[in-house]
Amino acid sequence: MAGNPTTASLMTAPNPSDHSQRAAADAATASTERRGTARPVADAAPHDSRARSIALAASLALIAFSLRTPITSVGPILLEAVRATNLSRTGASVLTTLPSLCFGLFGPLAPMLVRRLGSERALLALLMLLTIGTALRVVPAWQVLYVGQIVACFAIGLMNVLIPGVVKRDFPHHVALMTGVYSAAMCAGAAAAAATTVPAANAIAHLFDGAGGNAWAWALALWSLPVALATLVWGVNLPAKAVHAGRRVHVVRGLWRDPLAWKVTLFMGSQSSLAYIVFGWLPTVLRTRGMSAVDAGFMLSLSVVTQAVASLLLPFLLVRLRDQRVVNVAALLLTGLGLMGCFFGPFPIMWMFALLLGIAQGASFTLALTVIGLRSYDSHVAAQLSSMAQGIGYLIASCGPFIAGSLLHATGSLYSLAALCAGVCVVAAWFGYAAGRPEHVKVHVE
Repeated sequence: MAGNPTTASLMTAPNPSDHSQRAAADAATASTERRGTARPVADAAPHDSRARSIALAASLALIAFSLRTPITSVGPILLEAVRATNLSRTGASVLTTLPSLCFGLFGPLAPMLVRRLGSERALLALLMLLTIGTALRVVPAWQVLYVGQIVACFAIGLMNVLIPGVVKRDFPHHVALMTGVYSAAMCAGAAAAAATTVPAANAIAHLFDGAGGNAWAWALALWSLPVALATLVWGVNLPAKAVHAGRRVHVVRGLWRDPLAWKVTLFMGSQSSLAYIVFGWLPTVLRTRGMSAVDAGFMLSLSVVTQAVASLLLPFLLVRLRDQRVVNVAALLLTGLGLMGCFFGPFPIMWMFALLLGIAQGASFTLALTVIGLRSYDSHVAAQLSSMAQGIGYLIASCGPFIAGSLLHATGSLYSLAALCAGVCVVAAWFGYAAGRPEHVKVHVE
């Protein structure tokens, strides 16, 4: 669980009194067991706790699966949506920018929602909203497409902030592992959406005689189904009473003045901008180079599937590292190499560059989330740092896909996009190095 909520100074090591209290509790339990009265309780409690942890981890993974499907489902089918809705080039750039822009604008509202509802009910409400927003995209009009995307990304933006705090609170000794699990689930959902949206649209058009030319819209709306399933599972397992709502609010002071907090934030923002350039524009770039829509979507899917593998394996490396500076820099340099291969590499070996890009971006995303927990000393600080890093970070990231689209339309050349991505990789590597130092943000919790 979280550290002492009344801590007024930086904690860099476990509180010795915790060990004393634990030892006293163990001694009391042992004494009671010798009297023959406490063994059933002692045996049952760890089992119940373990079962609850497994159920919570599985539920979070199911939620995470749906946190990127509304985003990666758009890229492979963007050209069809633009033609069907008469969306302008600027409108298409804005559509690819909406996810990271909404994450940045709305993410900071998450702590306020938690104070009113508690983490569990806040997540349930946001899952319902995500289901509605994703389903709205069935209407083949650019105005409704925008509204559905904004509603969905509003919900995702708040959940992005909530989940690291839940992980820090309920898995305090397994932050890196659990971050890897839900990052992998998120990547799996993103990959599934990237790979199957175009085939789903083709199947709908075939089954329903073209679906009035709007099969692309039905394919986008299909991704509301896994969100509805996650909502149902989370709702069934919801506690009868909001556990954390109404508790005394813990104020974290000094976070916005702390240099390390800003380094974490800028690391999150810069590496995220590369991710949303890939989500929004990689399929379009490959299609303009002559690749088919299905193959372009498959390349994005292959890259994102590899992100899931990297997200799962990286925690086993992180637990052996005292700091994350070297691995942060390496992840961003490999990201740049993978991007250049996707932009200019020959099609027969494009799958190799997609795999490399996936490994690098899966690592950088997981690292950016992990340092939020590792640079915080309790769940209150983690929640506030998550809000800052993802709020400001995603606002920064929203510039990436918009500038990328504008450059492509203005120049018609991939060289301008390559230069943008290379510059962002260098900046992200610098902030990743700075955020990887083994220290905590210097704040006061009251």
